[in-house]
Amino acid sequence: MKAIEQFVNQVIESGTYEEMDRFYVANKIRGFVGDDDQLRNDQSVKDQLIALAISNQKIDDSVTAKEILNDQLMDLVTPTPAALNRQFQAKYAESPQAATNFFYEFCKANDYIKVAAIKKNVEFSNETKYGDLEITINLSKPEKDPKMIAADSNSKDVKYPMCQLCMENEGYLGRLGYPARSNHRVIRIKVGDEEWGMQYSPYAYFNEHCIFLDSVHEPMKTNRQTITNLIDIENQFPEYFVGSNADLPIVGGSMLAHEHYQGGKHIFPMMKADLKQKLEFPKFDHVQAGIVNWPMSDIRLESNDTDQLVDLAEQIMNNWKQYSDETVSIKAYTGETSHHTVTPIMHRDGDTFILDLVLRDNGTSAEFPNGIFHPHDEVAHIKKENIGLIEVMGRAILPARLLTEMQEVKRFWLNEDNQIEEMHLAWAKEVQARQTITAKNVDEILHQELATVFAQVLENAGVFKDDDQGKQAWNRFIDQL
Repeated sequence: MKAIEQFVNQVIESGTYEEMDRFYVANKIRGFVGDDDQLRNDQSVKDQLIALAISNQKIDDSVTAKEILNDQLMDLVTPTPAALNRQFQAKYAESPQAATNFFYEFCKANDYIKVAAIKKNVEFSNETKYGDLEITINLSKPEKDPKMIAADSNSKDVKYPMCQLCMENEGYLGRLGYPARSNHRVIRIKVGDEEWGMQYSPYAYFNEHCIFLDSVHEPMKTNRQTITNLIDIENQFPEYFVGSNADLPIVGGSMLAHEHYQGGKHIFPMMKADLKQKLEFPKFDHVQAGIVNWPMSDIRLESNDTDQLVDLAEQIMNNWKQYSDETVSIKAYTGETSHHTVTPIMHRDGDTFILDLVLRDNGTSAEFPNGIFHPHDEVAHIKKENIGLIEVMGRAILPARLLTEMQEVKRFWLNEDNQIEEMHLAWAKEVQARQTITAKNVDEILHQELATVFAQVLENAGVFKDDDQGKQAWNRFIDQL
């Protein structure tokens, strides 16, 4: 059977088109790829169609062109946004989990979630003094297309869509430097009285990694409304956690220009951490509170009284935004520039809402120009990027470069010929001096040491350190609350 005919069968079997549409669908595909060819056993049908389009000079042999065509082809097996939303709502009538299961499996089947790419990621967990921390080396996101890099140097800014989180991405063709979204669909939901969307992340960092996004392109903000929104989302999707990145540079996520939250079905290390100190707030007798035994500075609130939960969270957030303690380098403002915010994260245990408020400070200094509470120079060889929501909770997203760089570190430890990077040398020597490393245990030691470094990264980002000075500073902050 020929490739186009085979793919037409797949399209009709998917239910997006009917048998009467066969000629129409075949001609749509021919328009994308050119003349037909025999199906080859060593390629999927879709991959052969992409190869056919290149041989027929329908597209360039480039990362961007192949990505765009891939998603155009998969769009043929994807219902329209309205049709898919109706299917989602029908499933939601059964249960929220039935709806999310349906949508998640669909986004994998239509290749919006890049399952094959995600499988390339390296993942492991290792014990630290804060419990097991999760380490991932991210290999799934494609490298920048050389043609894209060249085009970027000559192009004028394109303002449509305004960012990758805008709803206008739904069905967008893509372009150099901007991902293809032909097969992208967004579930419409209400958060408060506003229209929001729910979608999955194409390069997921954890199970059912989803994004809740405002329908309006407006900047991230963390305030009372944020906590109310998180509760609203938890009521709609109780099997998921949901959290917001901080709303300031350095301590925020990579996309501060569009209000959004992240969620999913994953139990992060921070969620399993115990309290190291209970807190009492007499005016909020329905809220249990405490300081979490965690490298970052986290106040946990638990309650089934959402009114009290929101009121106390607002009091803590507003207080923190104005709080300074320069004995531990905490300074709320430089002039009129605010340095304090929180990373709020919520999940549920039955009817109980559990809110973690992680205190953040994006101040800089002569000693720490990249951020006082940001990964410091001694750990930057492993992790120098911002510490966002996912990493706050104990799951490291480490750069792809480490895959090859750590191979050289292992060779160094085993006294083999190596090309270890200069930036890793001091750390590698320090580890070698205190560990007995053999070919049998080298991977185990590498995992252990990477987890230890990640714990140090999180300690760097904590505003109140886990030492006597930090404990005293914690108590001063709590006392004035």
